[in-house]
Amino acid sequence: MAEPTDISTTGRTGAGALAHRVYTTVREQIIRGQYPDGARLGEERISAELEVSRIPVREALVRLETDGFVISAPRRSAVVRTWDARSLDELFDVRAVLEPGAARYAARAVARGGSTVALERALTASRDSVRSGDAYLIAERSAAFHEAIVTTTGSDLLMAQMRAISGRIQWLFFRTSTLDVETAFEDHSELAAAIASGDERVAEALTFAHIELDRAPTFAALGLRPNLAAEPSED
Repeated sequence: MAEPTDISTTGRTGAGALAHRVYTTVREQIIRGQYPDGARLGEERISAELEVSRIPVREALVRLETDGFVISAPRRSAVVRTWDARSLDELFDVRAVLEPGAARYAARAVARGGSTVALERALTASRDSVRSGDAYLIAERSAAFHEAIVTTTGSDLLMAQMRAISGRIQWLFFRTSTLDVETAFEDHSELAAAIASGDERVAEALTFAHIELDRAPTFAALGLRPNLAAEPSED
């Protein structure tokens, strides 16, 4: 499941807990736009703001880079990653490859007796967030629903692949919170029902459609133009 927005130290002690606290705090600040695209993330500044040493800040920034939130260069401060047409297309392309297959395997797992508890809980949480109208909560729980689909497959490898992009998915959902969340939740409900029924092909098709139908509106919401493939030249 997605990282919680509150600062959790479950299973962590000492320096590890401190680095995790810095990570979750800065991560949320990036998602909320308190650190905008291209903003410099100086270790000294963050250390002072969070009242911690630079060591946990450095560890947190390494993890934020791994998760796709920041970019760093030798002897330079990390900066917040900028959303552009290429990075947006790449995320959609990866999701279009990973998630439909995961939905298919989730349905297969359920048909073989697998549990749908994680999926049901994520759907309920997503519904409650839509009712709350809290854009951050909606984004967090919508991303968590997509993770729950992968969790339902029972595949550790698929879950690891999804964790690598789930933070960016939440970030993008928050950045495009003006889009129709009610329709998105209806799609989630239909998808959850398809998986629960064990219908692999429907689950796969619904997931692909859900992702691809969101691509153009997302570009528009961010004021970006899609990277259209070059038209074939005429002889």
